[in-house]
This record gives sequence, C-alpha cells and structure tokens, in this order.
Amino acid sequence: MRILYVDIDSLRADHLGCYGYERNTSPNIDRVAAQGTRFTNYHVTDAPCLPSRTALFSGRFGIHTGVINHGGLEADIRPQGAARGFNNGGPYRSWITELRRNGYYTCLVSPFPTRHAAWQVLDGFREWHDSGRDGNDLAHEVAPIAVRWLEEHAREENWYLHVNFWDPHTPYRTPLAYGNPFADDPAPEWLTDEQIALHRQSYGPHSARELAEFGPMNSSVWPRVPSEIASRQDFKRFVDGYDVGVRYADDHVGQILGVLQAQGVLDDTVVIISADHGENLGELNVYGDHQTADHPTCRVPLIVAGPGVKAGHLDHDFHYQIDLGPTLTEWVGGKSAARWDGKSFLPAITAGDHCGRPFLVVSQGAWACQRSVRFADWLLIRTYHDGLKDFPELMLFDIVRDPHEMVNLAEQRPDVVGEGLRLLDAWHAAAMRTSDLPTDPMWHEILEGGPFHGKGRREQYAQLLRETGREEAARRLLARGR
Repeated sequence: MRILYVDIDSLRADHLGCYGYERNTSPNIDRVAAQGTRFTNYHVTDAPCLPSRTALFSGRFGIHTGVINHGGLEADIRPQGAARGFNNGGPYRSWITELRRNGYYTCLVSPFPTRHAAWQVLDGFREWHDSGRDGNDLAHEVAPIAVRWLEEHAREENWYLHVNFWDPHTPYRTPLAYGNPFADDPAPEWLTDEQIALHRQSYGPHSARELAEFGPMNSSVWPRVPSEIASRQDFKRFVDGYDVGVRYADDHVGQILGVLQAQGVLDDTVVIISADHGENLGELNVYGDHQTADHPTCRVPLIVAGPGVKAGHLDHDFHYQIDLGPTLTEWVGGKSAARWDGKSFLPAITAGDHCGRPFLVVSQGAWACQRSVRFADWLLIRTYHDGLKDFPELMLFDIVRDPHEMVNLAEQRPDVVGEGLRLLDAWHAAAMRTSDLPTDPMWHEILEGGPFHGKGRREQYAQLLRETGREEAARRLLARGR
C-alpha cells in the first residue's frame, strides 16, 4: 500500500467546499473527499503547532509527553529516564517507526523540525527534506520537492510520504501575482459590525486592534492583511487572505495528485488530508492565529480516500488526531505501542462503522492555558491562564447551533457546565494515573510564568491599552494577575 499524507498548516475544515463552505477554496481536495471518507468531529488533542505535531507523531497526549508550550520546559518532550533503551523501539516508539518496521519507506517534506526544534517528529523517517524557510514556505517551494520524490518513487510499493504545506498560516502571504479568486465573494455573514465594535473595545494578542500580536499589522509588508479589523470590509480582506492561502495550497495538492495520476498509481494510493490545527478568524476576538482550545482551532479536517476506503462516507463520531497513527498501524499489519494514547478507528475508514469516543478533551498551552471538553452538542472551555486575553474562566457554547462561539451559555446552563466539568475531571484523573510525569505540565507552565507568547508582557500590554483609549480593558487585564 502507498500512503500520501497532505498536512496543511492552519487549515479549517469549515473553509473547505467538501465541509460545506460556499467559496470555491478547495476543488482538488473536494475531489479526493468525494471518493473517500470525511470526518466531521476530528480534533487535535493539543494546540497549536509544536504540541499538535508532537502528539500526532508520538500518539500521546501532551499531558503525557510534556509538550504543551512553544518555549520553556513544556516545549521539549520529556526524557524516558532509566528505562530508555538503545533506541526508541519500545513502548514509546512513534507510529512512523512502526510503519518502517512493517516494510514502509518513510519520507517527510517539511521545515517543521527546524522551525520548532521538534526533532521528535523525525523519529522513524528514512528521509527528511527541509523546504528551508522555517514555516514561511510557500506551496510553490514545497510541492516541487514532493513532485521530484514521487517521480522517482511513486511506482514503488509500500511508501509513506508526509508533505507539509503552510499557506493558510498567518500572516497570509500568497504571492500578489496569484490574484484574489474571492474578490467578488462576500465575507461570511456571522461577524457583524456591532461585534467588531465590541472586539475593538476588548483586548488580546491578535485581537481586532492588535493583528500583529501586540499592535497593528504592517500592511505594506503583508498586503493581504489589513492593519486592524475596524469594519466588515476589513474582515473581508482578512478572510480573503486566508482563503486565498487555502486555494493556493489546494492548487499544489492538485499538482501532487497529478503526478500520482501520471505515474499510474493514484487509484492505488491512500490519500490523507488533514492539518495540525485550525485558525481563528475572529472567533473569541482572535484574528488569524490558533490561540485557544476551541472549535476553530482544535477541529481539523480529516479526509481519507483510496483502496479499501468506504467511498462517499461521512463520519460524525468523535476522534482524536492521535488516533490516526494506531489506525494506520493496524492497516499495515503493525502493532500499537503500549504507551500510545491513540486508539485505532480503522473500521470507520474501511466499513463506515461507528467506533468513536464518547467525548474529547482538547488543550491549548502556547497562547493560553485552556482545556476544553467536546461532548454531545457542547463545547465547555476552561481557562486556567488567560494568555493576556479577555476570557472568563468558563465558556460554554452550543457548537452545533453556534459554531462561531458567539453566545456564552455558561451562566444559563449550569447543568451542562457541571457535566462538562465532570468529564474534564474524569479525563484528567485517568491521564494522571497513567502518566510518567510527577505533575500536570500545565500547572508547571503556569508556575513558570504562563504561555510562551505573551509571557512577562502584561504590564507592557496594559500600557498599550491605556494609550489606545482602553483604560477599562487595562484594568481587567491587570486584575487577572501575572
């Protein structure tokens, strides 16, 4: 079996045509989806980038690996200690290693290990091609590497190729010569001028007035992004920038699929399309980043097509991204490692069977300290450290009716909040019972000073809020502590 994994950084499911988006952002991805199985409730366990891909490749929750942040102790995977063997072939082995053990030639095309010093994601790969720009890579710089590799190897048996595109990642930087296919399309209707006005009186990194983290965006450097979000016109320009990035990546996905077609192996290749996390596009007053343990950040697409896949199937069950490694391991005849937290859902792919989880817990550690529970129609977000954002401790959303998280129902539905907290506590107790770490890494991160982005900048940011006429916002920020 041949396996191609297309990993598109920051790709939201709901900005793909095959997930119901009205704009034509993804014609090539949509064609793959029509031939395979789509998953609508597939979530990363740990966001954003470094925690997510560490979890994906290790098959383990961040609470177990220790990787939940972008800096500090919680940005490095914990050593195995005295039990460490001669190599990583034991209970902590990666599923890439397990593919290799079962006869697969494994290749990674991505600058990610260099960008985040994430050497753990290389475990098990025979080849690694760094596209060279530390995550600022554009699709036309990544695709030729994958194309060359496939031209040389596509007809061989039993390979796994992982290709990482970055184009939807903020700031949106698709070449201006590409144009704007969505120039005549209106912006999504959910964000109103009234809501934008409320966002502008609030605060937070990448909020309506701080698109460049702690200040306006320099639009002369990033011309596809407005300096601030002051109106729906700005919002349209902003969303257009993101959607153009999606379409640009999709074009190059089409190139790679074309090579498989030309080599005569497309129909014999399992094609997987997913992401490391999504992207907030105004939800919770976060514009163009991935700073929360919420629906836009933690729900990602999963599309699987190819031989043995149930065609045209839509799976609504709850699955974690860390479940994919054990699934592929079972598919190739391998054996799951003892310390993996992921569980195979292969019958969902091959037969359309129900084999999801009863609920999910997702975490954010680089921009805030949050854990959230996704259950039934609900998402309960608990914030332990605000990461300089204007968040209450508890937020409850009916995700089915309110996917953009506009109405916090925590006070109106204490019964649902109570059930969510019960599930969160049960998950945490189970995770700590099976942990090698003496403490929850999130608590240590808070003691260390909080999330990497914004650490030690509370007073400085409060002063900026005062200077921009948000005295009340500065007061609320400082009242939250360090």
